[in-house]
Amino acid sequence: MTQHSASDAPSDLDSIDRQIIAELSRDARLSMRALAVQVHISRTAAHTRVHRLVTRGVITGFGAQTDRKSLGLHVSALVVVKIGDVSWGDIAARLAALPYVEKAQAVSGDIDIILTVNAPSHELLSQAILRDIHSMPGVVSTRSHLILEEISGHMPGTVPDVWR
Repeated sequence: MTQHSASDAPSDLDSIDRQIIAELSRDARLSMRALAVQVHISRTAAHTRVHRLVTRGVITGFGAQTDRKSLGLHVSALVVVKIGDVSWGDIAARLAALPYVEKAQAVSGDIDIILTVNAPSHELLSQAILRDIHSMPGVVSTRSHLILEEISGHMPGTVPDVWR
């Protein structure tokens, strides 16, 4: 695991680093040559900068973005979870490992965890929430909110002008 220091904060990124992140956020399949052309630097400089961004933990991975419905996951919900006197890290890891759970996030306020859950059908979503999530030891209560429509905003790094 990479160690991070205070000097590794995103504020240390210059405009070229931010442009690289924006371009790779839009298309992670860009070759170093194409990336270099997009940000107006040499291929070697692009490679060095991308390597440095990965090493510093600014770029944490490269992957495909997928369409849930094309994968057969037609129903999505946000599940608000209140937990009892248990370790957040332990229960969050167990919840995140359940089938259909995409993400577990710790939140502030009167709730503890928000899960993003995607399932093929309402029936399977209901089973995942009632059987797997709600009945997990340490879970005190759940509230589910079906996602009716989703509109994407800006991915982190795709609008470099607001990073200043």
